[in-house]
Amino acid sequence: MKTPASFVDALSTVDLENTFNPYRDTCPIHDAANAAEQRRRNLRRCLESALEANVDTIWIARDLGYMGGRRTGIPLTDEAHLSDAERLFGGIRLDRATTGPSVAERTATITWQLLSEIGRPVMLWNVFPLHPHAPKAPMSNRCHKRSEREATWPFLLALIEMLQPKRLVAIGRDAGAALDGLHIPVSNVRHPSYGGQPEFIAGIQAIYRLGPRAARSTMPTLPFLELT
Repeated sequence: MKTPASFVDALSTVDLENTFNPYRDTCPIHDAANAAEQRRRNLRRCLESALEANVDTIWIARDLGYMGGRRTGIPLTDEAHLSDAERLFGGIRLDRATTGPSVAERTATITWQLLSEIGRPVMLWNVFPLHPHAPKAPMSNRCHKRSEREATWPFLLALIEMLQPKRLVAIGRDAGAALDGLHIPVSNVRHPSYGGQPEFIAGIQAIYRLGPRAARSTMPTLPFLELT
């Protein structure tokens, strides 16, 4: 897993119960026929761009969400902000993998507003790089299990080895606890969900020494949709 292509290929082989692997699986409701291929391509292009840009920071949340990375293949990124990701990663092409209306996610919205303020790319990732869901409820979110984290932990270590970042930003308490003990500086910020948005903004502002413009309106560029 030393190159973007080999990393994505290896990730696409992971098959765990009650999880959706967006680089392997196809949702029968929302996905286009070649959705998994599109998401693999999106992630590979982001990795290649991150290497070219010598990205020095990885932002890491807990799990892929069903309205964001499950659909796009890019952590912390919904379809409403694919064009922002294209620009920040140097003009790469990122394709939608789903059919129907584009979807916006609250966490992705505030994340990408802040990334636009920062104006330079970071790599986005999750402690658990798949979408964990409740049994028989594929459009739900749950916290990953310890055994699931252990099964996929080598991917985080391989990503760090590939990019050689100077710092990690842990988004949320669970992500911070998971990253504790790594031999690389970790900055912890509050997750923006469940009332944590002001603290998340303040935490990112402090890390990047941003001015008050980063706290502007966090309204999405598309309506938030509930998927079933």
